Amino acid sequence: MASSDDILKLLKVQYPIIQAPMVGVSTPELAAAVSNAGALGSIGLGASSVQQAQNMIQETRSLTDKPFNVNLFCHRPAVADPIREAAWLAYLSPFFAEFDVKPPASISESYRSFVADENMLEMLLHERPAVVSFHFGLPPVEWISSLRKAGIVILACATSLKEAGMIEAASVDAVIAQGIEAGGHRGVFDAKEDQQIGTFALVQLIARSSHLPVIAAGGIMNGQGIEAAMKLGAAAVQLGTAFILCPESAANTQFRAALQSERAYHTQISSVISGRPARGMINRLFTDIDSTGAPALPDYPITYDATKALHAAASNKGNFDFAVQWAGQGAPLARALPASKLIQTLVAEWHAEGG
Repeated sequence: MASSDDILKLLKVQYPIIQAPMVGVSTPELAAAVSNAGALGSIGLGASSVQQAQNMIQETRSLTDKPFNVNLFCHRPAVADPIREAAWLAYLSPFFAEFDVKPPASISESYRSFVADENMLEMLLHERPAVVSFHFGLPPVEWISSLRKAGIVILACATSLKEAGMIEAASVDAVIAQGIEAGGHRGVFDAKEDQQIGTFALVQLIARSSHLPVIAAGGIMNGQGIEAAMKLGAAAVQLGTAFILCPESAANTQFRAALQSERAYHTQISSVISGRPARGMINRLFTDIDSTGAPALPDYPITYDATKALHAAASNKGNFDFAVQWAGQGAPLARALPASKLIQTLVAEWHAEGG
């Protein structure tokens, strides 16, 4: 079982803490602030074009000379299905009508999977970020080998022991054990096989069977959670929801207010928002759209295209009931602190617990 010292040497950081690469929330400013504070900052590139991704890497690099992580989505590429997509838009039509607009005539794959984007690979090999991580699966083994030969540390997310085994077989450097408590998208390779294992059980299962360092993710919000994860076999931790209220994040006013309200105590997992299971604070996306009478979902991320259009229609009328506000089960513990201060606080709390 790998130790914290192993992960510190691997990532070249001072503290075994990773800020999760939350697309739509993480920013170069947030990642740089976390890295400058001695932990590992991250930016999410999964929904970016190659040029957008390169710009974000370069912007982050202009703000820190420390290592940071860039995250890619490795989902099965979407397959267009006009019949399914039309049925989904028809189902959403009454919700659009509330705001006096019609649903879009069509929806499409708004961003590509990394596994189908060799230009993104070439950009990464050119830019050589210190760390690259994968969500929803793995790219071809040859791509992983190329990245490692370029001196890039590779992390990948597992939600089960089976996925962790696949990650180890692919010669990845460390495995992120994402429990069911985590906010945002489940990293499950195949959503039909989601075992929905909690963070602490998953960390123990993987740490016992894998030779890779284990990074615990899901529901960890403070030093007490960090120490608990370490005692169960984690070499490091990854926190996402804990960083949403940092001033450096891109979370908007409504998101921040919701996270500091009663709503933070109520999160749920749904697939109807994007086409893949993800946990967020409950609103009408969960209570009204996620219905037993809903038709079959279009592929991810085509479904997401429709959700974003609905939210735009609602927000234009001053209604935020359809906002996508990903958050984990530890959401009520989020603190509105600058990223550097949050890292200092997390480390102090962890050390107070004996870490």
